[in-house]
Amino acid sequence: MSVSPFSDAHRRYVKSLFKRMLVNERNWVVRYDLWRARACAVRAEFERNRNVHDPRALAAILEKAEEELARKRHPDPYIPAAFPGGTKWERNAPPRLGPIFDHEAHH
Repeated sequence: MSVSPFSDAHRRYVKSLFKRMLVNERNWVVRYDLWRARACAVRAEFERNRNVHDPRALAAILEKAEEELARKRHPDPYIPAAFPGGTKWERNAPPRLGPIFDHEAHH
């Protein structure tokens, strides 16, 4: 078992960055077969920097990736229908649990 010089928080951050880049690519391309090629390009970029162990060099690479993601961010990203901000969000809100009409108040 090898010991990694980076923490679990660092690995989670890199995974999060990778996923955010893939989701952003998916926002730009609707067809899966076209998106797949772009996803492979993103993966290749991460693999190219996989063996960088210098923290300063890695920080510069990650900062450049964040800037690229911000520059390429889709202006109207896809939001699943039932998620907050989606087209069906709270469309059919559950009914109140109390009485519909308070009979005692009107006697």
